[in-house]
Amino acid sequence: GHRRKNWKVRKFVLREDPAYLHYYDPAGGEDPLGAIHLRGCVVTAVEDMPDSKKCDVENNLFEIITANDVHYYLQAASSTERTEWIKAIQAVSRTGK
Repeated sequence: GHRRKNWKVRKFVLREDPAYLHYYDPAGGEDPLGAIHLRGCVVTAVEDMPDSKKCDVENNLFEIITANDVHYYLQAASSTERTEWIKAIQAVSRTGK
């Protein structure tokens, strides 16, 4: 929750053309709940979440900062998965339309 200080499980679909990361309710539904425009974004691994309690957040966090300076914090299931997401998002942010 970049706007709300809570965590929810979401299904993410990365698209290159156009360069978006769409997110969905994992329980179903074909329409995305929202989208993150990735063109020109910065994505990095994060060790600590600002304004959170240590017990609320585990590791494997990463942050997407959009070209409009909107910050999204996401958590991967593993460190390997986090690395894969970061690499994929970085590639789309450079080459996507």
